[in-house]
Amino acid sequence: MWKNNWLLVTFLFVFSLANGQSYFNFELEGQTRFDGKGVPDVHIMNTTADKATISDQNGRFSIEATMGDTLLFSALQYQRKTLVISASILESSFVYVTLEEFVNELDEVVVRPFNLSGDLSRDMDGMTVENVVTASTLGLPNAYVKPMMQSERLLKEASIGPFQIGMLTAIPFNPLINMITGRTKMLKKRVARDQKYLLTEQVRNYYPDSIFVKRLGIPTERIDDFMYYCEVDERFDSIVATDDQIAILNLLLMKSKTYRENNQLK
Repeated sequence: MWKNNWLLVTFLFVFSLANGQSYFNFELEGQTRFDGKGVPDVHIMNTTADKATISDQNGRFSIEATMGDTLLFSALQYQRKTLVISASILESSFVYVTLEEFVNELDEVVVRPFNLSGDLSRDMDGMTVENVVTASTLGLPNAYVKPMMQSERLLKEASIGPFQIGMLTAIPFNPLINMITGRTKMLKKRVARDQKYLLTEQVRNYYPDSIFVKRLGIPTERIDDFMYYCEVDERFDSIVATDDQIAILNLLLMKSKTYRENNQLK
């Protein structure tokens, strides 16, 4: 009798285990949806069993789960959603998971922190304009000293030599050597050339190329050559130094006539 009861208990246990096997090892299939359409590339993670998958292009997925497991659905543009596996879900052949769109609510942004109206003249009247900080406004020494050109610095160094401790009591040989070798003379010519170049650039900035072409009759590709032709005139430096653009233009008009004649330009 006892043996029969043991066999019965064993049979019932095996039967119940076999009947409930699906609850312990079940491949859950489903589809992620939004607005009636499948959602692809949704990450589905079984946080209980530490398993994961991704929905296909139609939103369909398949993942191993058992009763009581928690599934987490996440996608970039949708809110996260959790699903706890129940007996009814396991008994169904398919599960639909509807997602909700993720709306990123930004903090309030104040676009008028300075109470500006958009009217420039009106806003300028209400603004406090601070002084521009420069070397002169700060009262720094040498604030108004004009920076020397590189050629001028080299000439100064060649003429008096670099400052060294004890030079007030020693004979500076550097300037003497530069004078004998001709370096000082060469640097003086370079300074004069650079100063002449600055004057020429000053004139070029006064007038656009169209003035040279239409008013003076100088082709665009010969403007630089024409300016060199003007440089050799003894009056060029003194007239340009006046910053009188009318006087400078009159000089250019006069020089353009002889330049065109010499180069057979119409």
